[in-house]
Amino acid sequence: MPAFRRTLVIAAAAATLLPLTACAGEPQDTGARDRAKAAPGFPYTVENCGVRTTYTKPPERALAMNQHATEVLLELGLAKSVTGTAYLDDKILPKYAADYAKIPVVAKEYPSKEKLLAADPDFVYGGYASAFDPKQGTGRADLKKSGIDSRLNIEYCTEGSSAVDDIYREVTETGRTFGVGARADAWVAGAKKTVKDTAARLAGVEPVSVFAYDSGDKTASTAGGKGIANEMITRAGGRNVMADVPKSFTDASWEQVVTRRPEVIMIIDYGATTVEQKKKRLLDDPALKDVPAVKNKRFAVLPLSELVVGVRAPAAIERLATQLHPELKK
Repeated sequence: MPAFRRTLVIAAAAATLLPLTACAGEPQDTGARDRAKAAPGFPYTVENCGVRTTYTKPPERALAMNQHATEVLLELGLAKSVTGTAYLDDKILPKYAADYAKIPVVAKEYPSKEKLLAADPDFVYGGYASAFDPKQGTGRADLKKSGIDSRLNIEYCTEGSSAVDDIYREVTETGRTFGVGARADAWVAGAKKTVKDTAARLAGVEPVSVFAYDSGDKTASTAGGKGIANEMITRAGGRNVMADVPKSFTDASWEQVVTRRPEVIMIIDYGATTVEQKKKRLLDDPALKDVPAVKNKRFAVLPLSELVVGVRAPAAIERLATQLHPELKK
């Protein structure tokens, strides 16, 4: 179990102790010693989902849980600072495969408290709120008691809709935490350009109505008007037919789908049910035969790993735009 992190001594207290350090046998100024070790850009204080943390140096042994947390760290070139990973929803992107292969997989899903502590992290990065479970002794407060700092993806703690701007903030704050602010800034600049270029290509294009189909038989799990999925549909030149529901995800009746007549159904790809199986369920339902998207077999597909506040989203908006508006491919 890692040792507790030393806290900085405030400047006034340090100034008071400085004269005593010259005296033989007197205690050394631990505050001054910690400041001498501080890397450029530190100390760095950040408030994340109600937890305020001051870092005197970058984390050295991060445990990344969930796809998008792992990929943010790998995008920032931090593979050597990752001691383990857990709970992927999808295959790791090819660009990260070589680095990912060197990182131990601590658990297929979330590790137990014992497995987590055995990985000896000094930092745990959770992509979903479920990564931190007080009932299992792995809540953020529990980890802090063990000397382990943590971060939760801000999609699960910001008020209002999860916006693309949250992605920029997530990457920026994570980059600062690990002392690679310049890398984070470079990624954000590139991501903003991708989103801006997609918007330029969509200028003057009429939005198409879209229903997001996650899963479900008796009812359909779908994207509501809050959350990154709704914003990605909008930025890709779509209009979410369930945008009036003030939730990130919600259940819709098939009667609502029929009434709202989406022109395109965006299938969210994940889990044991394949895209083709989901398409078949929609195409074989006689109640949906007159829905324009079903009648014309107009489907778009995005994996769940792209519909989160993570590094995949900007490029995913561009890909979704070409699925909703095939004319953009010309």
